[in-house]
Amino acid sequence: MGAVLIVPVRECPGGTLSVRTGRIDASGERVGIAFSDEERARAAFGAGIRCVRLSEPALRALLRPVGVARIQIDPVLMAGRAFALAG
Repeated sequence: MGAVLIVPVRECPGGTLSVRTGRIDASGERVGIAFSDEERARAAFGAGIRCVRLSEPALRALLRPVGVARIQIDPVLMAGRAFALAG
């Protein structure tokens, strides 16, 4: 089993959690978002970001049904032209 990733999530109605995805601006490709540590997640999203710990295979299993095959680890920008948050 690989390293544990820090994965940003958002709370949905009913208290369920949804992993966040983003789009790479140049191609519009939808990607999963993960970080190697909590500090990097807070630096990208801000102090209030909610995260869970997942293995890479677990994150891929959650992303596969929504057609996301790529995971962006430790993205620096989460808004603007470099990387647009999708959900």
